[in-house]
Amino acid sequence: YFIFSAWLRNEDSSVVSRLSRLIEAVTNLSMRTAEDLQIANYGVGGHYEPHYDFARKSEKDAFLGLGAGNRIATWLTYLSDVEQGGATVFPVVGGHLKPKKGSAAFWYNLYASGEGDYNTRHAACPVLIGNKWVANKWIHERGQEFRRPCLLDPMA
Repeated sequence: YFIFSAWLRNEDSSVVSRLSRLIEAVTNLSMRTAEDLQIANYGVGGHYEPHYDFARKSEKDAFLGLGAGNRIATWLTYLSDVEQGGATVFPVVGGHLKPKKGSAAFWYNLYASGEGDYNTRHAACPVLIGNKWVANKWIHERGQEFRRPCLLDPMA
């Protein structure tokens, strides 16, 4: 994988705290049960295999220690440009995001019903030239009951 990461709490830096407030304002999701901000660096060759950010039914204890339910959503911020490679790809839907410093991506990992959205399977392609820096914020179910848009179709 060739990834190095660290976790930052809101109390660690005013920048981290401001980012959490921004994410809350943009998504209308509470950050009270979100994980700490993960900062990750992918050097040359750094990549991440296809995966889901949510825990599948077979992984029912994956986030038990957090006491906040499953990961309802993901916010990914690109902290650097990458000269070549390093795209985030979503193979099921055929989409990709090229790292661009200052840009961000947001997606729901779970349907309104709480079921995992298998269309969110994603990967980080290998960095070929340069370095890729990202910040991940994983937002959990607890505390979102009245914040997520109400849809008639629970599988939307």
